[in-house]
Amino acid sequence: MKKVITTEKIPIKLWLDDIDNDTLRQAKNLANLPFAYRHVSIMPDSHVGFGMPIGGVFASQDYIIPNAVGVDIGCGMCAVKTSLRNIETETLRKIMSSVRELIPVGMKHHQRKQPDDLMPSLSTEGTTIVDEEYENALTQIGTLGGGNHFIEIQKDKEGFIWMMVHSGSRNIGYRAAEYYNKLAIQLNEKWKSAVPKEWQLAYLPIDSPEAEKYISEMNYCVAFALSNRKVMIGQIKNAFDKIINEKIDYDELINIPHNYAAVEKHFGRNVVIHRKGATSAREGETGIIPGSQGSKSFIVRGKGNKESFTSCSHGAGRKLGRNQAIKTLSFNEEKQKLDGMGVIHALRSKGGLDEAPGAYKDINIVMANQEDLVEILVELSPLAVIKG
Repeated sequence: MKKVITTEKIPIKLWLDDIDNDTLRQAKNLANLPFAYRHVSIMPDSHVGFGMPIGGVFASQDYIIPNAVGVDIGCGMCAVKTSLRNIETETLRKIMSSVRELIPVGMKHHQRKQPDDLMPSLSTEGTTIVDEEYENALTQIGTLGGGNHFIEIQKDKEGFIWMMVHSGSRNIGYRAAEYYNKLAIQLNEKWKSAVPKEWQLAYLPIDSPEAEKYISEMNYCVAFALSNRKVMIGQIKNAFDKIINEKIDYDELINIPHNYAAVEKHFGRNVVIHRKGATSAREGETGIIPGSQGSKSFIVRGKGNKESFTSCSHGAGRKLGRNQAIKTLSFNEEKQKLDGMGVIHALRSKGGLDEAPGAYKDINIVMANQEDLVEILVELSPLAVIKG
C-alpha cells in the first residue's frame, strides 16, 4: 500500500502514487456513501470509470450498485499453458490467421446460432434481460468483442507457449447492466436518495426484489462471460492443432473475472464486495494480470491481503483516455516499439492508438506496487496479439 487518505467518511487506501483527480474524486464519492464499509481500496492500475474507478474495490453494507460492477459484467481473463516449446514466426502467423477465421472480433458475431450446450447451465427463470437476449447471445458466444479485449499467444521464461483471452459478456451483459442501472436511478429518485445523481452510484437494497433479479442476471452474465472465453480457448486450441504437426498437451484452464459483485466475509462481517476492474486475490488463489499490447503479462498467486479485501489489479490500467491516446500518441513510434519487440501486433492505423502500449501504465510499476497483494508465478512475454 502506498498511501491512506483519511479526509472522507471512511479511509481510501491507495496502491498507486499516480492517481489522477477524476479517479480520486470518484474514490471519495464511494467513501462518502452512507452504506460504505470499512474503507475503499484503489488498485495500482486504477483510472476513471463510470461512477466507480476502474481498478476499485468497494464494500457495502446491505446495498448493491450496478455501476460499481460496470457494463461488461463478468469480463475477465483465461490462460492456458501448452506443452509446445518455441514456434516459428511464419507458423504463428498461420495460427493467428486461423484464429481470426474461427473467432469473430470487434462488433462481429456468428452468422448462425451456436449450440445451446455452450451456454451456461444456470437457470434463466425469473430473469428479464437474459431471457430477452438469450437467442442473440447464441450468436455471440465464442466472440471476442471490441475495446481492450484481446487474444494473445505468449512465451514463458522456460520457453513454453501460452494462450490468453480477455473478454466479457458481450451484449447480454451490457444490456443487463444498462437496464438495472437505469432502474436503480429511477428508484433512487423515487426514494429521494441523498446520494447525488451526478455521482452515478445509484443503488439497490440487497434484499429488494430488484436487487435479487439484478444479482441473478449478473451471475448469469458472469457465467456467460466464462463460457464465452472457454469457447474461444477451444477454438485457439483447434487452430494450434490444425497448423502444428505434433501432439500438444494443454494444462488446466486458469480463469479470473474482474467485473462483478459478491457477498463475502471481511473483517468479521458479510458484505457486498464490488470489484470493478479488479480481481480476487485470496491466499493461494491463482490469477492473471495482463500487461498492455506488447508488454509482459503475469500468472500470480494471491496473498490474501485483508486491506485490499483480498483483491489485486486486473491489468496495467490506462494512462491515457481513448481519444487522448489517438490524438497525442505517434503512430510510427508506437508501431516501431512493437515491431522492435518482434511481436505480431494489431496496430494497423492511427485509430488503433487507443490500444497502443503508450496508452497504458508501465506494468512493471503496477506489479511492484502490489507486491503485498500477489506473488508472481509465471512471467509471460507476448509473441502475437489480436485486438478487438
